[in-house]
Amino acid sequence: MLWSVTTPQDLDERFREAISALAPSAGARPPDGPVRDGTALTGDAALGLFDAQLTSRHLDLAARWLRSFGEGYYTIGSAGHEGNAAVAAALRPTDPALLHYRSGGFYCARAVQASGDGEPGRHTVPRNGDADPLGDAARDVLRGVIASAEEPIAGGRHKVFGSADLHVIPATSTVASHLPRAVGVAFAIERLRRTGAPGRLQRPQLDGQSPWPADAIVVCSFGDASINHAAATAAFNTAGWCDHSGLRLPALFVCEDNGIGISVRSPAGWVATALRSRPGLKYFTADGCDAAATYDAATEAAAWVRRHRRPAVLHLRMVRLMGHAGADVETAYRTPAEIQADLVRDPLVATGQLLVEAGLATPDELISRYDEVGWQVRKVAEEVLGEPKLDGAAEIVAPLAPRRPVRVARAIADASSRALGPGAAARAAGFGDNLPEEAGPLTLAQTINAGLADGMVTHSGMAVFGEDVALKGGVYGVTKGLRDRFGASRVFDTLLDETSILGLALGTGLAGMLPVPEIQYLAYLHNAEDQLRGEAATMQFFSRGAYRNPMVVRIAGLAYQEGFGGHFHNDNSVAVLRDVPGLVVAVPARADDAAPMLRSCLASAAVDGSVCVFLEPIALYHTRDLYADGDGEWLAPYLPPGEWAAGHVPVGRARVYGVGSAEDLTIITFGNGVRMSLRVAARLASEGVGSRVVDLRWLSPLPVADIVRESAATGRVLVVDETRRSGGVGEGVVAALVDGGYVGSARRIASVDSFIPLGPAARHVLVTEDAITQGARALLAR
Repeated sequence: MLWSVTTPQDLDERFREAISALAPSAGARPPDGPVRDGTALTGDAALGLFDAQLTSRHLDLAARWLRSFGEGYYTIGSAGHEGNAAVAAALRPTDPALLHYRSGGFYCARAVQASGDGEPGRHTVPRNGDADPLGDAARDVLRGVIASAEEPIAGGRHKVFGSADLHVIPATSTVASHLPRAVGVAFAIERLRRTGAPGRLQRPQLDGQSPWPADAIVVCSFGDASINHAAATAAFNTAGWCDHSGLRLPALFVCEDNGIGISVRSPAGWVATALRSRPGLKYFTADGCDAAATYDAATEAAAWVRRHRRPAVLHLRMVRLMGHAGADVETAYRTPAEIQADLVRDPLVATGQLLVEAGLATPDELISRYDEVGWQVRKVAEEVLGEPKLDGAAEIVAPLAPRRPVRVARAIADASSRALGPGAAARAAGFGDNLPEEAGPLTLAQTINAGLADGMVTHSGMAVFGEDVALKGGVYGVTKGLRDRFGASRVFDTLLDETSILGLALGTGLAGMLPVPEIQYLAYLHNAEDQLRGEAATMQFFSRGAYRNPMVVRIAGLAYQEGFGGHFHNDNSVAVLRDVPGLVVAVPARADDAAPMLRSCLASAAVDGSVCVFLEPIALYHTRDLYADGDGEWLAPYLPPGEWAAGHVPVGRARVYGVGSAEDLTIITFGNGVRMSLRVAARLASEGVGSRVVDLRWLSPLPVADIVRESAATGRVLVVDETRRSGGVGEGVVAALVDGGYVGSARRIASVDSFIPLGPAARHVLVTEDAITQGARALLAR
């Protein structure tokens, strides 16, 4: 009956009926020749694709079976999309792939390719000891479905298509969020190819060498509804912008168009019109249910991208069978006629018909093969049922954000030794023989500039990019001169789009570079925060460290910028950053902390694959004085390489200033609050009150041990938080005190829950020195 045709049982029956009804061919084409006239797909390759398609289909059926008795946790399937196996066959197994969650056929075909067989040929039943790439692929996928801790890529943390051996980069289920990363990977492959760094087919070491061949192309698949997403728009626009600018970008986007996003249909003709009209993207199209047509179009598109090193989109018209996922009742929004029309286009039936008409198989042989693959997949499903699940929080978070502080410290010490020895000449050249340690006391901005230059010398794969960072040298001059000294291939301007900037960082980090992107203002991050939350921070988590995207994201932020701005240039909200698991958030307040903290972030990214945010207080960039005009107390000399190891600032360690006796009050703060609190502490000291001012320096992870220790030392704690009262940093500090067993007095001073207005009105919603003083006196009076 039409209202139940999308159940696994009816889909299975429909396949058998359709194949059985085929008339056997009177003749047979040679297996090594075209499977039909006018195609480059051979009979052998078509047989191999059929096996990959069958495996993908039976994986969907097995997932529904597992779900039926509570052992399967993921039922978004690839049924109707199995034609994407032909896309894999048209590519090389070393072309990096970021796959749509319906690209199961591609994944299975890639497994056969990577096994050494090259072009997929017919998969045969493995004998004892024989390699079984399709069986291995099925086992990997089913382990993901049941959340097995032995699943090789995510280890039971999520069901993804991913494998380092297959060069399939895992992607989350967030719609279209992987497209900006794909642009970044393509950008990095071409940039590294042009700078002469050879591909190595192994894990990158952040030395600017690609893990993929120099002529590789990136393939990225996605659904038709995804083209409407802002992340997809950003990716297409950036690809077109690069092409228009003369920048080569070897990316093949593959739109798997089944005409519907869960229950919302794409308007007729919309997808083709939207994709055709994208400037800089060459358009190819095919019937995605026809394996031969898909293979030919994909082969043409891949060859064009590989030859010209330019982006293209392959639009495949497909169908979706069995609804969006296991719990989806598509009869609630689709008519029986619509469902039936999709069933008629079943790609497995279409490939079967292609093989029968070519005389390469009989209907009975195809049904036997269907049953044989189904039995093998079901057998694997039964075998993985008993595998262990993740057990305990420690096991779950282990790959999230590994921290190896000893190795990070050693990396900084090694960089120091190189800068003093064999790298001394290169360092001198990088600074134009004007070494920063010889320049006298520097501002925060000047120190960050010097720290970036030292990072460029230390890390050959490091690149600095963003809006206005190259020619202009940054809105505040922080990157001034870097492009002239290190070249346009390592310091470059981007288009104005934060999603694309972070996407470039995601891709270049995967490809062996150490990206240092700049987001011009903290308020601008919110346009693109999912690229940090959903993509960057999850990569090691969902790949058990097989893939990582190290980066240090520089962001100018926080408030107190006099005479300029309003909300978008004085944003004091960091809650979105502190809420991302594993993200490192550094806030250097003083020049003498800035370079050591930047070195720690760069080393942590290189050693541990860390994703770091380096939040730079705008108002302190060019501040020179602390207590009085002209005192120069906020300036500091730049540490020479010989002092880098001794001056190392570990991630998650605070800095403590003792003012007076330092016995009466502990002030915990960060950023602009450090300067204000030190000024207040000096006035209190003149009245006989001793304070210790704790500069957190790291907002994530918080320096909890330092917080508890310094608070217990006085028994009075004043938390000075320039972020908002609700969701601000102060909440985390107070929680750390409670969790740490602190029993003294505590008070919190925070900014008002408000956006920051323009001009002098900002003082009414931000923390002030007067408010800090009043808070301190209230604590001391207890």
